[in-house]
Amino acid sequence: MPTIFIDGQELQVNDGENILEACLNAGMDLPYFCWHPAMGSIGSCRQCALVQYQNEDDTRGRIIMGCMTPVTEGARFSLNAENATEFREAVVESLMLNHPHDCPVCAEGGECHLQDMTVMVGHRDRRYTGKKNTYRNQYLGPLIHHEMNRCITCYRCERYYKDYAGGTDLGAQASHDHLYFGRHEEGLLESEFSGNLVEVCPTGVFTDKPFLKQYSRKWDLQSAPSICTGCAVGCNIAPGERYGNLKRVHNRYNHDVNGYFLCDRGRFGSGYVNSEARLDYAGIKKSDGSFMAVHQQQALDTAANWMQGKKVAAIGSPRASVESNYLLRELVGAENFAAGFSDTEAKLMASVSQILQTTKAVNPSIKQIEAADAILVFGEDVTNTAPRVALALRQSVRNKSFELAEQMGLPQWQDAAVRNLAQDQLSPMLIVSAMDTRLDDVASQCISLAPDQIAEFGVAIVEAMAGEPTSNTQANEIAQILQCAKNPLVISGTSMQHWGIINSAVAIAESLCGKKSSCMLSLCVPESNSIGSALLAGDMSQPLSHLVESAPEVLLVMENDLHRRLSAQQMQQLMGEGTQVISLDMLENPTLGASDMVLPAASYAESQGSLVNMEGRVQRYFPVFQPANERMPSWQWLLKIAAATGHKSLSKLEHFDDVVAACEKNHAQFDGLAIAAPDNSFRDRGLKIPRQTHRYSGRTAMNAGVNVHEPQQPHDTESPLAYSMEGLNRDQPASLTPYVWSPGWNSNQSLQKFQSEVDGPLKGGTAGQRLIISTAKGATKKSENSTTDMQPHQWQLVPVYRVHGSEELSVNTDEIAELAGHSFVALGEVVAEKLGVVEGDGAIVASGDIEVSLEVKILQRVAKNCIGFAAGYTETMAFQAGSLASLTKDKKWQRREPQLIASDKTIPDPMISTGGSARV
Repeated sequence: MPTIFIDGQELQVNDGENILEACLNAGMDLPYFCWHPAMGSIGSCRQCALVQYQNEDDTRGRIIMGCMTPVTEGARFSLNAENATEFREAVVESLMLNHPHDCPVCAEGGECHLQDMTVMVGHRDRRYTGKKNTYRNQYLGPLIHHEMNRCITCYRCERYYKDYAGGTDLGAQASHDHLYFGRHEEGLLESEFSGNLVEVCPTGVFTDKPFLKQYSRKWDLQSAPSICTGCAVGCNIAPGERYGNLKRVHNRYNHDVNGYFLCDRGRFGSGYVNSEARLDYAGIKKSDGSFMAVHQQQALDTAANWMQGKKVAAIGSPRASVESNYLLRELVGAENFAAGFSDTEAKLMASVSQILQTTKAVNPSIKQIEAADAILVFGEDVTNTAPRVALALRQSVRNKSFELAEQMGLPQWQDAAVRNLAQDQLSPMLIVSAMDTRLDDVASQCISLAPDQIAEFGVAIVEAMAGEPTSNTQANEIAQILQCAKNPLVISGTSMQHWGIINSAVAIAESLCGKKSSCMLSLCVPESNSIGSALLAGDMSQPLSHLVESAPEVLLVMENDLHRRLSAQQMQQLMGEGTQVISLDMLENPTLGASDMVLPAASYAESQGSLVNMEGRVQRYFPVFQPANERMPSWQWLLKIAAATGHKSLSKLEHFDDVVAACEKNHAQFDGLAIAAPDNSFRDRGLKIPRQTHRYSGRTAMNAGVNVHEPQQPHDTESPLAYSMEGLNRDQPASLTPYVWSPGWNSNQSLQKFQSEVDGPLKGGTAGQRLIISTAKGATKKSENSTTDMQPHQWQLVPVYRVHGSEELSVNTDEIAELAGHSFVALGEVVAEKLGVVEGDGAIVASGDIEVSLEVKILQRVAKNCIGFAAGYTETMAFQAGSLASLTKDKKWQRREPQLIASDKTIPDPMISTGGSARV
């Protein structure tokens, strides 16, 4: 480790890092703007200036930029030299020439990196008296608000959006002091990761538009550590609440999972928590089909009376917590419990669970995925099924450039130099899918095949790697690329609902393991706790269809809209006369409407629980605020039902920690559940962890209309967090970090004060615990090739997933619903031409006795004899993946125009630029 000297202080630093990183690692406050730990250095802002001296005798030195200067043995620097401090202050003053002085009304005020750096360099008085440059703002869609006058031209937005996330429709325009960061014309930002601009931008140029519609100051938000429920990746999030409403979601750093970034579904898809369709009270159905609201105790007494001495069955949910599913299973018995998957999903999830527990391949974290030097994406549109993994794959293809940089002696953080050296050279990414994917632009090869053919193609790759003769040249090429790689990755999943595809992916990965030390295998699954539900179900769980046929007298349904899992005939049979259905859920849905009793469940933001992500990592989420009215977390409803019915074992449990301990004790596969996060007894120096910042205000004023005295803060009896500003938010385990803040660092850049080193794990460790450790016995099974019997003028239906629209809960958020648009049928250009339709026309899709008219989308790449349908949309819910369908043009179709629910013109915007910007 090199030794350097900064203002006479001797420091041992990491070899290969730059001076800015060395200073931050040493706890020194060196201002910066353009540098970002995930994106490296370009030296554009000139803010991290220091003085470097030649030797001990040099008293003059020279100005250097910390982010562009590598550490060297014996190097001497000064942060506090007069010329360095004057230079840094001059940089800030120059940035403020055109920056509006509107901090009091700026959405970023109080959490602004520019504010922090301005204070840090000591700049206070404005000397410039001329006019400021002003700009017209752009409409960028329902998620991002644009205020170009606040720009300081750090280039972070362009570097993130184009270079890191792969977006093409936002960048720098014009030149000199008239630089403009936006689109070539106003319109919707196309990237699924555009929301990260909110946190990447060090000022208020890009801000959270849904948050602006119900704005609160950032320091007045109450936050808690939580987990995104939008997919199975398990990104760590920090939701913020004020006045009983969830106001925003920010990224919560986890070194091994999501790092610094979220997808737009995870950031903006929680608006349903505030939905008017939320249930507030329990209801019992009356004879006329309407519901009568009742209090908790009456609902519990009625439920206990219905269940007494009856045949009771239950259906869990892969979007509900491990603890809630465990209690439901114990309440009715394993033989009367279904995990909540459809029959097809259940078989696939059982296979995935078994694979993860026995495969010879490494089940990687996102951090490990970024290190892959050859990737085979096998039958999965990862961007739409596991978005944050897709963002990691975009980084993995850059490993070729890092290899070239190492050969040239360039450090990886020299971002511009590394990119210039590599030009268009990327590590190989090979995509085998039925249709276009959002990663096609960085793929070295894309192959379009029907689902059965994808499985067969996998077998051909395995044969090629084994040295067996094969006439499939593409399979031979892919086999050779993967075998030559040092760290290959095979990624597949359940989205095609085809077991053969998964089995072939496993066979490819395990064949590579036999030829090199390791190969990575990642399997995408559909929901936030799909793996947890599969582990809990084991071999004892009833298939959903069997439970339907068993005709229970009382059925408990927890957080599961069964219309998404069962056919109309099965739903009618399940909800038929003679079965009393009790449903626990958050939002109105068809299953609740068909139930006899409904119980209002709390959302993830109001409850506590554990979720197991796609890599088998269990993570804990905590309530951000208390449930309103008579909502309760599902696990609490179930404990109360167990007590009301006199359940022998569950009636002894009182608290969340009791449930965790019981689940861990009774199910060996959940060994480690309790250490996913500290229990309720944890204290930091005798204090709980505060959900509120020390600047939190208005605790009296919020309720002044009811009582002018400050009310006592609620007590959290289930977790080590407090609904208060009192406590300590430092030195605790990472799983208990509700927000980041440090003196002088009010923005999210304060994260570096919580990290063990720049871009490293948090000082409190990595949140979560790996439950699944493979036995490495091998998971490959003998392939069972199946071939769909195609008929003339028919096509095979392939599910097409969308980040916005396919997931059950987020689509109840207005902004996500706008982006989701209408359900559609996806056609190739040849089929569309034969059918006589163009993009936006209507086509009638008929499969079996189901006939639906859908909007046409035309894709560039579609496998022969295949058409796609919008997965997860109401109109296409009855379609089965792999079934055959006919197509006809809908001559009565009327083109649909998108209904915009938000724009810059309609938002009650608190931001009034003193620069006098012209509004679009």
